[in-house]
Amino acid sequence: MTKYKMEELSAEKLEKFFAYCRKHRQEVDESFLYEEDLRDFAIGEDNPTYIALDPAGDMVAAASLIKDAYHRKGRRGRFRIFYSEVDDFALYGHLLRSIVQHGEGLDQLFVFVPTMQERMMEMLGKLDFKLERYAFILVHKQLEKPAYSVPDGYTLEAFRLGVDEEAWAEVRNAGFATLRGNETPVTPEMVAKMAARDDALEGGMLVLYHGGRPVGIVRGTRDKYEGAPIMNIGPLALIPEYQGRGLGRMLLRAALSFAVEQGYAQAILCVNAENERAKGLYLQEGFSQVEAAANYRYDLGN
Repeated sequence: MTKYKMEELSAEKLEKFFAYCRKHRQEVDESFLYEEDLRDFAIGEDNPTYIALDPAGDMVAAASLIKDAYHRKGRRGRFRIFYSEVDDFALYGHLLRSIVQHGEGLDQLFVFVPTMQERMMEMLGKLDFKLERYAFILVHKQLEKPAYSVPDGYTLEAFRLGVDEEAWAEVRNAGFATLRGNETPVTPEMVAKMAARDDALEGGMLVLYHGGRPVGIVRGTRDKYEGAPIMNIGPLALIPEYQGRGLGRMLLRAALSFAVEQGYAQAILCVNAENERAKGLYLQEGFSQVEAAANYRYDLGN
């Protein structure tokens, strides 16, 4: 039996939990550990969270699951954090069992782990997580404004809050329908929330139209990498019948041009390992792979 005390997160320990997330977010997937995410975090059924305390009362481990409407729709809960400071298999097992209690309505749990965290990957394997896929982080470190042109019959327009949410969701859902980990559709309401986030850049969301029909999207947001400002590009999507026409390259260059106009010297994006065509495009356009993350799945068997 582990010597650590396990308890469900309470309001009294909330700030300690935030401090723990800040302390370790560089060692884990930090996609949902940014300050805005922590600010909006609320204890409740959408965020079942457990912490482990050592005999001195210090937090040594935490497991927090994202079980919001989007993840319930896809029946896959995503770990916001699943990490222990101490190398204790029993502690990880206790954390997992605590979270599994909240698996009603879900088929799977999943977590991303930087591949440099070899011990964590080994631990997940022992806990019966299955390696599902890899994702790569690519960075362009020397941005110069690229030339691009919008083909005849097409227009590239800035996203209009309160107007274009449905069009954005339609393109994103069609473009990502078969992309592993992104199959669950987003709603116009989710797009509106995304457009209003703190990381949003005015003019950073673009919609490509063909004859008045929305066929492509790209988004650039403010981010940081290795302590320096960087523009994060994503999503970039085209509806299937418009893929393979060079429009993805044009959208990427439009985003990079916007980044330079905003004063960014670097850009960052994420791509699934199996999306070889997209990764090849990014490498051709000056990006380099800097990190990789492994996606592990835990089947609940509900």
